[in-house]
Amino acid sequence: MSADPAKNPESPEDPEDPENAGDPKSPEDPERAARTEKSEESTATVVVAAVANLGIAVAKAVAGLISGSSAMLSEAAHSVADTVTEVMLLTALKRSEKPADEEHPLGYGPERYIWAMLASIATFVGGAVFSVYDGVHTLVSGEKLGDPLVSYLVLAVAFLLEGFSLRTGVKQVRREAARLHAPAAHYLRHTPDTAVKAVVMEDSAALVGLVLAAGGLLGGQLTGSGVWDGIASVLIGVLLVYVAWVLGRSNAQLLIGRPLPEAMRAGVRSELLAVPDVVEVLELTTLIQGPTEILIAAKIDFRDLASAADVEWACERAERRLRERFPSVKRVYLDPTPGPAQRRERERGGSAG
Repeated sequence: MSADPAKNPESPEDPEDPENAGDPKSPEDPERAARTEKSEESTATVVVAAVANLGIAVAKAVAGLISGSSAMLSEAAHSVADTVTEVMLLTALKRSEKPADEEHPLGYGPERYIWAMLASIATFVGGAVFSVYDGVHTLVSGEKLGDPLVSYLVLAVAFLLEGFSLRTGVKQVRREAARLHAPAAHYLRHTPDTAVKAVVMEDSAALVGLVLAAGGLLGGQLTGSGVWDGIASVLIGVLLVYVAWVLGRSNAQLLIGRPLPEAMRAGVRSELLAVPDVVEVLELTTLIQGPTEILIAAKIDFRDLASAADVEWACERAERRLRERFPSVKRVYLDPTPGPAQRRERERGGSAG
């Protein structure tokens, strides 16, 4: 027996700290408004990051060509990769919001993780590989350093722009973490909203990369050797490999199918058992389909004397309780199933016959 999907779960981060999520007073308009607001906030965060990275990429490339710095060119590749990543994340946000249809009855929520996975690959190929290659080439062949003044100016401006972009993402993370009464680091590590996670991680890596590039320029300026610039370029590449690996792993887990945390699964089970006529939860399956989409399926042993109408209303009450406690629950499927005692009794009766 199944429950119809909700149109508007309220909180995209219920899967991360569900026990602390607030109960909505009205299951319709407030939830839709909250979901729309969160989607717009995530989109704004990604747009800010994309615009900042595009401008920074051009400036870094010009500075790298003028100064002859491989670290600056690596940083330009870093910013280009980040810009491509943000474009893919915007695509993910828009496509995942498409409503369910006959060909995709469970909706398009998981599609965001496909695009986010492609974004992590872009970070690896477009940024990490180029940076490591350019750095190794500089270490092996050497380089002629030009005037680093332009590079220093570009790095300073880039640091301010990246810092502003990071601040936008961190504010969103802190706001959502505070709403769930969870530490910001815990929220960022476990949130299914991989778009915001990608922006925060990439902007943080960008700031570290800028410091490394500045160190490479300074080392070359003080020693007259391009070795420091090459080392900085390789380190930037290694940093991007790490970011791509973390983001790729997070999206892979969600694509494969990540269940709700143990605490939330226990809460789901307790809500089901609190419904009259429910005797036992024989099997419970949970799935995060997107930041605002949770699927719950369970095999339920109902009271033997319960009528068909009693079972139907018990399913309705169970769905309502789950949505009230965990607003991001979008789909609930309950299957009336005989318990072990009934099966044994049926088997004994069959043997006697």
